Amino acid sequence: MKQHSLTDLNTTALNIRRSIITMLEEAGSGHSAGSLGMTDVFTTLYFSILKHNPSQPTWHERDYFLLSNGHICPVWYATLAEAGYFPKEELMTLRKLNTRLQGHPHRGSLPGVENTGGPLGQGLSQACGLAYALKMDAMTNRVYCAMSDGEQQEGQTWEAYLFAGKNRLDNLITLIDRNNIQIDGFTESIMPLEPLRTKIESFGWNVLEVDGHNIEAIQATIYQAHATHEQPTAIICHTIPGKGVDFMENKYQWHGKPPNHQEAQLALKELRSLCGQYWCE
Repeated sequence: MKQHSLTDLNTTALNIRRSIITMLEEAGSGHSAGSLGMTDVFTTLYFSILKHNPSQPTWHERDYFLLSNGHICPVWYATLAEAGYFPKEELMTLRKLNTRLQGHPHRGSLPGVENTGGPLGQGLSQACGLAYALKMDAMTNRVYCAMSDGEQQEGQTWEAYLFAGKNRLDNLITLIDRNNIQIDGFTESIMPLEPLRTKIESFGWNVLEVDGHNIEAIQATIYQAHATHEQPTAIICHTIPGKGVDFMENKYQWHGKPPNHQEAQLALKELRSLCGQYWCE
């Protein structure tokens, strides 16, 4: 994999956020907050961590990435396009008739999409099955699974935690988007999750926490997970929903809302102003 500098990674994250905004505006539907909030995590994974090959999406030695909270697929699609899995122009077909970019990811519809997502709470079970099968075949591929914090309220998620802990799936890393919101409000008001770290640790997991917008810290935390043996790892990524767009940040109302044209133009202007040394047009 080509090595990218921190400047490169920050520029890439900015480009992905711009794609998210433009594709959501064009679609007229979709999820803004979580997609923008997880951009730095996705950038770090695809341009710094994962073993993958856009020209050979089914490469036998690749690492696997699964998206459990499928509603944030705009960030996944934008990242895959940025990495070269398909043309960026196709992002503008999001949620349109006969598109490959469906409102929730569908395995087989688009290069690089490894799982079908929709109902929350199922992704970790899918990841556990894949990680377990790789262990059975003595393969060294790793499995990464992105999850929302809201889906920690689902019972199936905790069954998967039990399975992974019992089977010591140290080839499994889950990245939890701890943005503290869900579609109806704040998680701690709807169904409190804390102490989340302690709960997951009690199921036999190694649990780490990281600032989900600090790319260097994300890298270091994932490398720490790689060095952990005999335990699966959960990384709680503390993120800001709508990161980079002031009028979206920390507002649960943007969980499932796209920007209109005026809002999109303002959002893009704000992103450009945040570039600093990573300015791009």
